[in-house]
Amino acid sequence: EFGLPATAFLSPDESGGGDWEVRWYSPAREIALCGHASLACGHVLFGSLERGDARDSIALRSRNSGILDLRRTEAAYELSLPAIKIEPSQLDEAVAALGGGPEEVFRSDLGYNIFVFAQEAQVRGLTPDFARLAALGDDQFICTAPGEASDIVSRVFVPGGGANEDSVTGSAHAALASYWTPRVGRERLTAYQASPRGGHLALRVGQDRVWLGGPCVTFGEGRFYL
Repeated sequence: EFGLPATAFLSPDESGGGDWEVRWYSPAREIALCGHASLACGHVLFGSLERGDARDSIALRSRNSGILDLRRTEAAYELSLPAIKIEPSQLDEAVAALGGGPEEVFRSDLGYNIFVFAQEAQVRGLTPDFARLAALGDDQFICTAPGEASDIVSRVFVPGGGANEDSVTGSAHAALASYWTPRVGRERLTAYQASPRGGHLALRVGQDRVWLGGPCVTFGEGRFYL
């Protein structure tokens, strides 16, 4: 009903595995993992803690991606996502639908496809055939290159999942970090997702986890009754 790329729904975790259970939905379906909506959960949950509650971490239990740890930092919030491993691939049909010639292609069995371009301008200039991409399933089609003002830049297309182009995709960066960290040579990276809305992310990698950091802003608040 909101029409946003992803909406998170929280309920107290009665299993005892985490503090809260989280589920994410696009306008078309349930999502297995969503980073930016989980950061928003931290913004709401930490903001609702009673005065005097000094807690700086909250555990979210998801149905498909395990426990996600949220931390409050001095500047913003951090979210721990499982690092997504990728393998070299070809994906000729997807390359043709994207309308550009990547230098490398990688894929995860979890549905994350990465197309590596030489320059940021190539990623920004892509005009994909969304109908053709949607016919390939509800995977993420992640296009990336070295950034001009950040370490990496990306755009993420998910037409089969209900969003032709996602605004800022946390889960995609759990896969991008697996590719870029050894190539940049640092465990901390800056990233920019060059969607029409755009968004900056801070990434750090450690122990098979990718920590996704960024600020959040409340733009609306309401109560809903069934």
